[in-house]
Amino acid sequence: MNPSSQFDRRGYTYAHEHLHIDLSPFKQNIDCRLDCYALLVDEMKTLVNKGVLNLVEVTNRYMGRNPQFMLDLMQETGINILASTGYYQQDFYPPHVAQRSAQQLAQEMIDEIEHGIDGTTLRASVIAEIGSSEGTITPTEEKVFHAAALAHLATGKPISTHTSFSTMGLEQLQLLMRHGVSAERIVIGHCDLRDQLDTLLRITETGAFIQFDTIGKNDYYPDEKRVATLLALSQRGLLSQVMLSMDITRRSHLAANGGLGFSYLIDRFVPMLLQAGIPQQDIDHMLCTNPNTFFRGQE
Repeated sequence: MNPSSQFDRRGYTYAHEHLHIDLSPFKQNIDCRLDCYALLVDEMKTLVNKGVLNLVEVTNRYMGRNPQFMLDLMQETGINILASTGYYQQDFYPPHVAQRSAQQLAQEMIDEIEHGIDGTTLRASVIAEIGSSEGTITPTEEKVFHAAALAHLATGKPISTHTSFSTMGLEQLQLLMRHGVSAERIVIGHCDLRDQLDTLLRITETGAFIQFDTIGKNDYYPDEKRVATLLALSQRGLLSQVMLSMDITRRSHLAANGGLGFSYLIDRFVPMLLQAGIPQQDIDHMLCTNPNTFFRGQE
């Protein structure tokens, strides 16, 4: 049995997070190597105590993924982690991505879903985070999206994407749908980094999900605007297609290192939503019902 498959439908879910990721070689910044096991144990235990029982870990291969790290965290803290397979974005691809076919790349994903990651018992439950560049989807990125679609069609696992600064989300959706993926099995990531209500309405009208998953990253886009957009979606009855998360990626994001920490979403952002007039039922949809629906079959 896949340890990451014990999806707990009773609890809240963070839909787009990282627990062990290393983008420091690319960004030339050691802060971008998140590997702080003891601090993460404390943060995960706190989340569980607050009712967050599931976390979707979207670090894929060549981003510093560490399956044993995730297995150990699950064992020690009781949180359920859904691991991911795939490739991130053009700037982070290893050379072989350009050389291999979509079918070959898809088979790599399928193997991690069906047989396990790096020789461990942890199998991938999500095809994520499949990314595109800012303002464009490069030909190689298109190939990876095709591979993700093939892996989905072979396994039924949902696809979670990365948009660079909230660009190309609609195009990602259309590309995946052209390759045969149903909109309801796609969630477009990072939809909360710019003003784009019209685009979000076009995405949700297809039946796809969207993520407001950079909550707390006010340097990029203020939480007050995230709340305002969520209120606009709530007034249109669309929060049944929205999921929430924080996309923590750096050592400095952890509470013990002076950052907001994983609990910020529950402790500070949810009260902002309530104060804005978004009902608790909608919040429960975004943090519980919607992930239950989207990640169905992961139990």
